[in-house]
Amino acid sequence: MMALMILLVFAGLMGAAGVALAAAGAHVAPDTGLDSAARILLLHAAAMLGAAALAEKGILWRPLALAALAAWLVGSVLFSGDITLRAFFGHRLFPMAAPSGGLVLIAGWLVLAAAAVGGLLRG
Repeated sequence: MMALMILLVFAGLMGAAGVALAAAGAHVAPDTGLDSAARILLLHAAAMLGAAALAEKGILWRPLALAALAAWLVGSVLFSGDITLRAFFGHRLFPMAAPSGGLVLIAGWLVLAAAAVGGLLRG
């Protein structure tokens, strides 16, 4: 339960950061990719809320659901953090951070699918 609550706190922070980056992309640094960073954060914040609710109801197999949530958190931070640093400071988090974040996000979605299969098998 504690891990799920911590991940939900991060989902809220991701949502807030997504809205802030959308505003920054529109008003402060247009055409810098901040819109993509905002979209990733907002989409995955909402996905985290939904997956957490499904895990809590037992529809998703909880261990894999938590892994998917963690992957979405890490992938979103890598992807959006790299784009944000480039937009505002002109340097990257580390080489290939954004693509690595994207791969982690994809893996998170695959793990979510496995969590659904696990929920079916357990149910």
